[in-house]
Amino acid sequence: MTSRIDADRREQATEAVHAGREDLAALGLHAPPLDLSTTYPSYDSRGEAARIDEFARTGARLEGPPVYARLDNPTNARFEAALARLEGADDAVAFASGMAALTAVLLARASLGLRHVVAVRPLYGCSDHLLAAGLLGTEVTWTDVAGIAEAIRPDTGLVMVETPANPTLAEVSVRAVAHACGSVPLLVDNTFATPVLQRPLEDGARMVLHSATKYLGGHGDVMGGVVACDDGFARTLRQVRFATGGVLHPMAGYLLLRGLSTLPVRVRAASATAAELARRLADDPRTARVHYPKIGGAMVSFEVHGDPHEVVSGVRLITPAVSLGSVDTLIQHPASISHRIVDEGDRHAAGVHDRLLRMSVGLEDVEDLWRDLDRALGPVARAPLSARPARTADATVRERERAAP
Repeated sequence: MTSRIDADRREQATEAVHAGREDLAALGLHAPPLDLSTTYPSYDSRGEAARIDEFARTGARLEGPPVYARLDNPTNARFEAALARLEGADDAVAFASGMAALTAVLLARASLGLRHVVAVRPLYGCSDHLLAAGLLGTEVTWTDVAGIAEAIRPDTGLVMVETPANPTLAEVSVRAVAHACGSVPLLVDNTFATPVLQRPLEDGARMVLHSATKYLGGHGDVMGGVVACDDGFARTLRQVRFATGGVLHPMAGYLLLRGLSTLPVRVRAASATAAELARRLADDPRTARVHYPKIGGAMVSFEVHGDPHEVVSGVRLITPAVSLGSVDTLIQHPASISHRIVDEGDRHAAGVHDRLLRMSVGLEDVEDLWRDLDRALGPVARAPLSARPARTADATVRERERAAP
């Protein structure tokens, strides 16, 4: 697709609106079309066979009609092109879910005999489980950032980090991790930050993973995953997707492309509210610790002195639900929901404690959200101000620690 303007000089907000739509004027369209076809007519069987053979050999995108929806889809290709532009990648490959995307990455590396993965906790609970359980024949070495270089073996196919991490919002330096990886590809789960707050490829990552279900879609009504990467790896991922069938439905691709157009506005607005809620929670004696990343964002995690389940059941405006990144605010208890599948000892070692709550801040007014949280947290006997510890900080989170009142 050829743009009428120099796309390389567009600002991010403009890119979010126009990327993936560059040829609409030539087609006589204003809004992107939705292509639901599963198959496409062909009157040249030998020509089609040659095109399919070329795809099977190289994984390159097909020129012309896609033959069959499992090979490609024009609507999904628009979303992929737009996300690649926002992440500064050569290409992107979309899947039915974030876990389908991660599965394809692991299978692609395993196809080269590289079944060993080095990973830094915490990760999203299902990502952790997929690696730890060896369901795809992978072997994982868990380490901290300092131990990455030593953990790499000749059969290491991937180093994986999530930053900010789910659910503690711990951050790592992508640049430092990429340096420690050497020639081993680094995969960064960028779901929480989105390309609005960080672009890991610029700091040395080779692949960026998104659960597109979250901020990219942004409205809690679509499921998908996507990997942004270089052209060579994108070709391999397309081959894996074709063989395993983890394709994104075109209706989902349509909704995800629409979601990208408001991504910068939504992320910045929700981040401003989240930062204010984090500040208030950090000054509240009913919380033991508040996690909010230095990079910003719309996620806040906090540990309470009381029963976290009572807080979840006590909200009225905020929705107790899994997932995140929607226009409305959600809250959940990671230890019993998103990270229940992770071994308890590993979960605690990664900072996912039993009194930790994770909140995905939406676009509601901050005062309405605070009134709801204040009511759900309940009454507390306030200690004298002089008896309350001062705010402390480390390299990854802003936090306030207190003794239980």
